[in-house]
This record gives sequence, structure tokens and C-alpha cells, in this order.
Amino acid sequence: MSFEIGSAPTASYGSGAIGGGPVPSAANFDEEPPLLDELGIHPDQILRKTKSILNPFRVNSDVHMDSDLSGPMFLYISLCLFQLLAGKIQFGVILGWIVVSSIFLYVVFNMLAGRNGNLDLHSCTSVVGYCLLPVVMLSAISLFLPQGGGIRFVISGVFVIWATRACTNLMVAVARGGEEHRGLIAYACFLIYTLFSLLVIF
Repeated sequence: MSFEIGSAPTASYGSGAIGGGPVPSAANFDEEPPLLDELGIHPDQILRKTKSILNPFRVNSDVHMDSDLSGPMFLYISLCLFQLLAGKIQFGVILGWIVVSSIFLYVVFNMLAGRNGNLDLHSCTSVVGYCLLPVVMLSAISLFLPQGGGIRFVISGVFVIWATRACTNLMVAVARGGEEHRGLIAYACFLIYTLFSLLVIF
């Protein structure tokens, strides 16, 4: 047995991967999909869905057929940040209301539609979240409005009607069996976004 210094084979630093595997080449990294696509976040799709809510009289329901939760999460965080700027820490309250509102609207719609209803909870949460955009805008505008007075209630009423109309049209378009119950669905959506607006103006 020899203990000479030069007897052991030496390897150059960085000549192999950790664990002895092959070193990945740059071509393998170029073939990898973008990180946002792997996470299921598509910014262009979120932008199209958000723009479709901006017109309260004609909501493009085609872009909402493929439901996602990344856009509603962005709107939820935006609403929470605007509320934080107003001095209200309501992250848990807003998230809880979104969950309860989605389950409430899901149950109401499927009870009304019966066997004809094909609405799942994921699509319902996506629609409720994207239609939260008018409430987010109301939260941003309320930062510059004086406390108290009737003008806050008038402006909040406009944004609530906007959100209610958008959510009702999307619910009827995305799922079957809701056209004949449009009035009741609109009433449920009105209750949901009224609660969110009350959270903003008080």
C-alpha cells in the first residue's frame, strides 16, 4: 500500500456534475419551457380576460371558457394592497369572502340549473375573481374620496352594478342552464359585490 502524494488520480474542478452525472449542455436549457408556463401562469391570457371585464355592456365570454386562478389571485392581492394603503389590514377577510362567495354562487347556480348545470367550482371561482376588477378600481378611487358623504355610496353603487352585470353575463355564458334564471343569478352576484364594496367604503 502506497501513500505517495501523487498516487491518487486527480480530477479537474468542475469537470463533472454533482453525483457523477453528465454535465447539462446549454442546448438542454434552451429547450425548457418558460417558468411561467410551467406554473400555469399566462400573462397574455390574464390581460385578455381583464380587458374583457372593462366593457360592462359587452363582456367577451369566449376568453373565459378556459378558467384559471392566477388572474383572480393578482386582483385579490391588488385589492388587499389598496386596502392596506387605506389603513385596513384585511388580507384574511377578503380571501375568506372570495372563497365563501365562490362556493355560494356555485351552489346557487347548480341548484337553479339542476341537471342542466355544468358549472364547476374552479370556473365559478375564476369568474368571481375576474369580476372583482370593478371593486379593485373602486378601492383605488376611494383613496382619493372624502370620508363620509353620499358620493362614496353613489360611486360604489355604479361599480357594484358594473361587477354584477359582468359576473351575471359570464356565468350565463360559461355554464349551461342559466339563461332562464338570469334574474336570480344577478341577485346573488349583486349580494356578493355589495359586500365587497361595503368592505371598501367603510
